[in-house]
Amino acid sequence: MYSCYGLRDGWRFEEAFRLEVVLFVPLFIASFWLAHGVVEWLILVISVLQLMVCELFNSAVEAVVDRIGSEHHELSGRAKDLAAGAVMISIAITLLVWGSFIVMRLI
Repeated sequence: MYSCYGLRDGWRFEEAFRLEVVLFVPLFIASFWLAHGVVEWLILVISVLQLMVCELFNSAVEAVVDRIGSEHHELSGRAKDLAAGAVMISIAITLLVWGSFIVMRLI
């Protein structure tokens, strides 16, 4: 039940998560065209889902840090930056996977 609350709150309060969910829909449909088999399909779908998971973790870190206090603290900033860095790497993974599949499909 609490996991449903987490997804709901991610949708309600996090613009980046909403964007990723909205992008997931056409990418999910496109995955059936790009993939040649179940394993390839899973790679495509999981690459987007891992981005959404990473975004939720980033949002959780930001919420906890903001709850602790609004004053600047080096460790608070580092925590937020590290979580944002994880999202950036996750975006790169998703782009690499989808870009590779699109290039392979066009060749």
